[in-house]
Amino acid sequence: MTKLTLGSYPHMLGFEQLERLLERTAKSSEGYPPFNIEQTADDSYRITLAVAGFSEADLAITVEDRQLVIRGRQRDDGSERVFLHRGIAARQFQRSFVLADGVEVGEAIMENGLLHVDLTLSRPEAVVQTIQIRKG
Repeated sequence: MTKLTLGSYPHMLGFEQLERLLERTAKSSEGYPPFNIEQTADDSYRITLAVAGFSEADLAITVEDRQLVIRGRQRDDGSERVFLHRGIAARQFQRSFVLADGVEVGEAIMENGLLHVDLTLSRPEAVVQTIQIRKG
């Protein structure tokens, strides 16, 4: 069976990069930490991750190749604690979100174990371009 790709459609030109982004995002669908995405206005969104136990210093937020990447790594506090039960996750994570053209990452806020990352969508003006036809 042949795998259909965006490049196999004759009217879809230049979408190879989008196809790679979709494949890469599908591979990183781990379930930790849990998150919400909400639309806060017509042109703004908020991603909220549950990062209980992480401090601001344990988190890194970057934009790489049109992807918002949020990483968490807790530092070892050096104490020799003995756990009778350890039910609170203390593992590192990486969450990636593909950003459409025009989506800009705003501020990040940490409150009550939740990390909020605000996004805004700037819509470019529609441009109509007329191409002149010359004799060959």
